[in-house]
Amino acid sequence: MNNNKKDFIAGMLTAFIMCLVLVAIILCVKVAREKGDEKAESFRTREELDLSGKEEDTEEEGKKEKVDESSIVRDKDVQQKIEYIEKLIHKNYIEDVDKLDIAEGVYDGLMDSIGDDYAAYYSPEEWVSMQQSTQGIYYGIGAYLQKDQDLLYPRITGVIADTPAEEAGLKEGDIIEKVGEEDVFDMELTDVVTMIKGEEGTYVHLTIVRGEAGNREEKEFDVERRKVETPTVSWEMKENDIAYIKINEFDTVTVDQFAEALAEAKGNRMKALIIDLRSNPGGSLSAVVDIARMLLPQGRIVYTEDKYGKQNNYNCDGTHEIDVPMAVLVNGYSASASEILAGAIKDYKKGTLIGTTTFGKGIVQQIFTLEDGSAVKLTVSHYYTPNGNDIHKVGIEPDVELEFDNDAYEKDETDNQLEKAIELLSK
Repeated sequence: MNNNKKDFIAGMLTAFIMCLVLVAIILCVKVAREKGDEKAESFRTREELDLSGKEEDTEEEGKKEKVDESSIVRDKDVQQKIEYIEKLIHKNYIEDVDKLDIAEGVYDGLMDSIGDDYAAYYSPEEWVSMQQSTQGIYYGIGAYLQKDQDLLYPRITGVIADTPAEEAGLKEGDIIEKVGEEDVFDMELTDVVTMIKGEEGTYVHLTIVRGEAGNREEKEFDVERRKVETPTVSWEMKENDIAYIKINEFDTVTVDQFAEALAEAKGNRMKALIIDLRSNPGGSLSAVVDIARMLLPQGRIVYTEDKYGKQNNYNCDGTHEIDVPMAVLVNGYSASASEILAGAIKDYKKGTLIGTTTFGKGIVQQIFTLEDGSAVKLTVSHYYTPNGNDIHKVGIEPDVELEFDNDAYEKDETDNQLEKAIELLSK
């Protein structure tokens, strides 16, 4: 009987101790999980701060974003998978791979994954180069490029006078098939531009496809890289006191260049004005708005709207409204900022659009700079003409539809679209 009692007491003590141990384990697991969640949450917060755009107020977006435990788990899973794949590469791949190259590939892949044709990641070096180009000075060959949406190759949409591109014999309309030995099919335009640019005095080998479908020929060029100061605006007086101003793109320097050209035209007793936006790929929103303020009446120039319905209006006070007849030349390569100016002039009936339907890029991109000197470009809003027209993937139809006569231009440089504008304004 005593032995049975002792066994019973011993069993009770053992069970009690096991319960204590179990409780302790549960408490430890709970604390560890809470600490792990706290660590993950603090990492995510730092990440959001690092990625906040310097030009964009992200406070409202921060309030709208909700972080739950399941999203943290997914983030951990993705991070762990990337790390595992990276280890597989370093352990098994036949060549040595730089970790920085892998990281850059991850960033590029992240931007590709969202399906935005205009989204891009810029390394610190690429971002410096991009800033130089928007200022109007860079080291390259002197040609404007735009991605052909049908062929998915870069197309030369303009050649700057007195540059290596012109000296080598490159022409507007040429398709760039290869840079060096690398085929650039469906490659990001910024990547192609980076490959073409380089150290002053070096050469880039380009494989070009020239001609229309069914009659195309392949040509090869070695083009020297030199310092190129982009003349974004050129002008001259035509017959009957008609001023002709061509804007190649909208960079930081374009506003002053246009203002100078317009002032000189007025000083030459301009009676009418032609603005040539053909093959102008666009550029800075602020630049085109400042130029529009030199031409338009009081009212809205353009407005943008983001994913939350927030609108930004860009207005004109009308104090510099132009008081002479005006014509605007456009074509299928007139895009983005060019369409903002053309669309506003058409809506206010301040001028006659002549040529062919414009490209149809009615969205706005914004650059977000990161702490390490790199940058990310994202599409952040749609823009609309003063009358509320959404021209994205539609374009702007001209008032006078007129195809460019390439044969006549090749023969004796006759520009039938420009001549039509002069004819209309002369009346």
